[in-house]
Amino acid sequence: MPTTSFVTAFAAQVDARPHAPALSWDGAAVDYASLDRLARESAALLHGLPADAPVCVPAHKSPETIALLIACFRENRRVLLPSATLGDDALLRLCEQVGCSHVLTPQGVRTTGADAASLPGPGLLLTTSGSTGTPKVVVLAERGVDEFLAWAARTFGMGPGVGVLNYAPLNFDLCLLDLWAALAVGARTDLVDPERATDGDYLAGLCAQWAPAVVQAVPLFFRLVTATGRVLPDVREVLLTGDAAPPALLTGVAAAFPQARLWNVYGCTETNDSFVHRIDPARTPTPIGTPIDGVEFRIVDDEGRDCDSGELVVRTPFRAEGYLDPALTRDRWNDGWFRTGDLVRRDETGLVHLTGRNDHQVKVRGVRTNVQEVENVVLAHPEVVEAAVVPLPDEEAGTVLHAVVRRAPGSRLNGLHLRAHCAAALPRTAIPGAFEIGGEALPRTSTGKVDRTALRARRTAVAEGV
Repeated sequence: MPTTSFVTAFAAQVDARPHAPALSWDGAAVDYASLDRLARESAALLHGLPADAPVCVPAHKSPETIALLIACFRENRRVLLPSATLGDDALLRLCEQVGCSHVLTPQGVRTTGADAASLPGPGLLLTTSGSTGTPKVVVLAERGVDEFLAWAARTFGMGPGVGVLNYAPLNFDLCLLDLWAALAVGARTDLVDPERATDGDYLAGLCAQWAPAVVQAVPLFFRLVTATGRVLPDVREVLLTGDAAPPALLTGVAAAFPQARLWNVYGCTETNDSFVHRIDPARTPTPIGTPIDGVEFRIVDDEGRDCDSGELVVRTPFRAEGYLDPALTRDRWNDGWFRTGDLVRRDETGLVHLTGRNDHQVKVRGVRTNVQEVENVVLAHPEVVEAAVVPLPDEEAGTVLHAVVRRAPGSRLNGLHLRAHCAAALPRTAIPGAFEIGGEALPRTSTGKVDRTALRARRTAVAEGV
C-alpha cells in the first residue's frame, strides 16, 4: 500500500493545498497541513526501534492512526495493519509470525516479545480479508499499488476537492481506493465511524453533510441507507463490493443515488480489484463483469484445463508479491497467476458471474470468513466436547454464523463464556452470532461426520416457526 511514490504525492498535496480538507471525521474536517503535522508528531514513536523491522499498527480508524501510518511510510517502514477487533492472543501470534517486536498506537508503544525481523521498504502488510485464527499475511508490491492508485483515481474521477466515502475498516484492501488513492491526488476522505457503521440515519446523514462524489461500500451499507428513504443526488459514483447485491437492493440504490453510475467491483486482498461492471438494476443477475485494463484471467477445472465454469485464476498488474509464508505463496501463485478460490461461470456474452467458493469460506458482512477455522476455535475450549459452525442467511449481514455445541458433562458453559473465548482469537465478524449449547450428541452422517446440513435445516425450521 502507500509507497515511496505515495509519500511524494502526499507531500506535494501538502505543499500545494495545505488548507484543503484531507479527511472528515466526527463532524469536522482535517486539512492536509494538519494531517502532515500529526504525521510528523507521530514519527517520535519510531525513535529507537530496530532499523528495518516491521511494526504493528492496529487499525483503529481515526486521523491519528492514518497520520501514524504516513509517518511509518516516511521512515521506510513495513507496517502490519491487523483488524482493530482482533483478539489479543491472535494479535501476538501474528506479530511473532511477521517479526513485529513493537505495537504502535497514537497513544504509545508496547513490546510484543517477538524477535524483530528485517523487512525493508515502505508499505503495508495486510491480512487476508476475513481470515480467522492467525491470518495469512499478504505482502503488497510497490509497483502494483502505484498502478492501482492511479487506475482508481483516473477511473472514478478522484482529484482535488472530490469527496470519497470510506466505510471499510482501515485494514481492508478497499482503503487502497477510498483512502490512499484519494490522499495521493488531493481528494477528501470522509471516514465512517465504525461504532456507528450499522446506523442508517447516521450513514445517510454523513453523505448529506459532506456530499461525497464517490461512495464505495459493501451491500450492508446500501441496505441501511436506502431503508432511511433519503435521496442523495450529489453522489456520482457508487461502488458495490465485497458481496452479492440482490435485485431489490439495486433498485433501491438507484433511487437513493439518482445521479450516480453504479458499479460492481470484484477483487481480493491478493490481487486488489480485478473486475468491474457497470450495473443496470433492470438486468439480473449482476455479473462481476469484465477484467480491468491490464488484468488477464482464466477459468479452469479441477485439472487446470480452461473451461466456462470453474475456478477463477487471474494475473494482474495490481497483484501482491505473495504471502509472507513462501509455502503458501507456492500453493496459490504460479508464474504470476493467482488462484482465487472463487467459482465462476462465463455467460454467452463473455461476462463472468460469481457462483461460490471452492473451500469453507463464506462472507459475513462482506468479510470473507473461514467457517472451519471458526469451528476449530470453538472446539479448543476445554469444556466443549463437539461443535459445528454453520452459516445461515441473514437479510442485513448476508450471512451469520451459528454455533451448535455439545458441552462436557457437568459443565456450566454458556454463550457468554464461548463469546469471550472466541473474542480472544477471532475478528469480530468471525464470532458466531449465536451459540446453541446442550448436552446431546450432534447428528452424524453415514460416514460419521457431523451432519451440518441437518443442523442448518433444523435451525432454519426454528427460525421460520415450523
